[in-house]
Amino acid sequence: MFKLFCRLFLSLAVAGISSQQLLAATPSYQPLVDKLSRVAPGINQQALKHAIAAMQCAVNNGAEPAQRLAVIDYSQPSSARRLWVFDLQRNRLLLRDFVAHGRMSGENFATRFSNSVGSYQSSLGLFRTEETYLGKHGYSLRMDGLELGVNDRARERAIVIHAADYVNPRWISKQGRIGRSLGCPAVRPEVARMVIDNLKGGQFMFSWYPDRRWLQRSDYLNCKPQRVAAAMRSRQVVSRG
Repeated sequence: MFKLFCRLFLSLAVAGISSQQLLAATPSYQPLVDKLSRVAPGINQQALKHAIAAMQCAVNNGAEPAQRLAVIDYSQPSSARRLWVFDLQRNRLLLRDFVAHGRMSGENFATRFSNSVGSYQSSLGLFRTEETYLGKHGYSLRMDGLELGVNDRARERAIVIHAADYVNPRWISKQGRIGRSLGCPAVRPEVARMVIDNLKGGQFMFSWYPDRRWLQRSDYLNCKPQRVAAAMRSRQVVSRG
């Protein structure tokens, strides 16, 4: 099913059909979206569809299937609960909560994204979670960005999931937003261990924003097998190193 999906995705993309048209034209795509949508009312359908498309493309090109998927919808403000964590085995929503964006990505809304070291901006695209560690923010989770040129410097940038006191909804009434990170998807201390324990060890995280250039060029949303396979090999080299 994954191979058929990816071949269809690639052939239509070459023909000049947009990702939005493609997703609507793929009948086999919709059942998982429908299942997760039912347990996550209010989720952005486009963000969810693109998350599943990226995940399926990764699996079809060498990534191990995951048990859980996290979706961050950066089109929503930081004052909204814009992080969803799904159990893919049981089609359940495990959590919907707040998540920070980078301080240079914007104020309440994130509108700027980067893959550059020192940018203090969030990154878009598909990530694979890796190992946990104890650092300056306590219990934290490292991730590898899977999209070449989009988020593949995540480890170099120390983009991790960690707890942060500034991810506090009480800040919203005072300053109109929660606090911001240096680019990490930081979460509330009250839910950090639950988020990290559910996402550690090879799960997927997908960060979404309706950035036209990224949507048109993403190796995963447009399922470009050679570039995706190259990203998989690069990640394996980094992991062994």
